[in-house]
Amino acid sequence: MDYRRHYVKRFFGHAVSIPFIWLPFLVLIVLDLCAEIYHQVCFPIYNIPKVKRSEYILIFDRNKLQYLNWFEKINCMYCGYVNGLLAYQKEIAGRTEKYWCGVRHENKPGFKPQPHQIDQNFAQFGDGDDFKKKYIKL
Repeated sequence: MDYRRHYVKRFFGHAVSIPFIWLPFLVLIVLDLCAEIYHQVCFPIYNIPKVKRSEYILIFDRNKLQYLNWFEKINCMYCGYVNGLLAYQKEIAGRTEKYWCGVRHENKPGFKPQPHQIDQNFAQFGDGDDFKKKYIKL
């Protein structure tokens, strides 16, 4: 396939969508800063093990791929940062939830509990004894 024709064909849609993709970047940086301050200050107070940022963010490897042009490399780094940031903050939120309220959400049809609620052994919804056994001891 002719790559130039491929890019020209997709150019208009991409050009229109660029502001919507990149506009949240500033908000995400502020969110990153606020969450990191919370993480660094509060986790030691609560005696919660800190989340290793390097396991979620700063995995910038796709920019080394020779077959990507500079624009694709920048977009790949942006996606890597944003997806890593959100996964990192989800882990921080999950550990916080475990500390403050280790109770699973109510099981409703079609609802799947968040993995951290299962992995961290949250108490079953509506089971006071399970809650006391798993959470009060913390």
